[in-house]
Amino acid sequence: MAGDPRRWQIGLVGYGEVGRILAEDLREQDIKVSAYDIKLGGEQGAALKEHAAKFGVALATSHAELTARSDFIISAVTASQAVPVAKACASAINQGTWFLDFNSASPGAKQRAAALIDGAAGRYVEGAVMTSVPPYRIKVPLLLGGPGARELEPLLNAIGFAAKVASDKLGVSSAVKMCRSIMIKGLEAMVIESFTTARAYGVEDAVLASLAETFPGIDWEQQGAYCFQRVIEHGRRRAEEVREVAETVREAGLTPWSAQGTAERQAWMADLADEGLFGIRGSREFARSVDWRIEADRILARINRTK
Repeated sequence: MAGDPRRWQIGLVGYGEVGRILAEDLREQDIKVSAYDIKLGGEQGAALKEHAAKFGVALATSHAELTARSDFIISAVTASQAVPVAKACASAINQGTWFLDFNSASPGAKQRAAALIDGAAGRYVEGAVMTSVPPYRIKVPLLLGGPGARELEPLLNAIGFAAKVASDKLGVSSAVKMCRSIMIKGLEAMVIESFTTARAYGVEDAVLASLAETFPGIDWEQQGAYCFQRVIEHGRRRAEEVREVAETVREAGLTPWSAQGTAERQAWMADLADEGLFGIRGSREFARSVDWRIEADRILARINRTK
């Protein structure tokens, strides 16, 4: 494997929002990038192929093909696929190839994925993405974990990442991410539930005024719009992540009552988005309303229609 990370052949498993952002920023440095996504063969395939052609990303036809040609692999898929992807890549991984698990999975899932990659002579490192990727792009705060984390850290940062080692022990960085998500994704779900219910009773102004008094550092109008936007657009992925959060809570010996409720609310919003309640997914206007009341009213109208 090439020692200089700028000469690596980087393989992206998952060519969704995160994968495409990483591809763009790596290609800007003239680093070779390949990608594979199971959606390439579906209705989203044309758009993904168009993006790859625009940025010079080579597309593979399988996990094995991508893995065999890569010096460094980034797995950026939905949370439930973290271990299956590791298993698919382990079958073809070259000895010593780095495998960075970018996924929002529980510590136990990361440990199972690591056993598959390391057992096939690859080098597994867990990564925990600590905030939303789009504003930061490749420089999103990234916590690394595992025996190879300290060796990989400077290599990643040399090609634009903002990586920091959390622990040499697997599971620590993902535990930080998962515990944070109980709060962040839970806040999103609570905002949607609270604000929509307040709107139904016509008391939203009083509720927001009370929140502003209790938490003066937060612009609740802006926060409300942001929470609605993010959940409408990414609720399905968030629901999967929070189910991993719930598993993390179970692994600690607690019953994940809060996380389970958050996952249900996020998935419910995703169902409404898939029905087209908030407009056409992928259009410029989708999930971009600056007033959360517009989206809340759509939800309430939908509820009233089904009563």
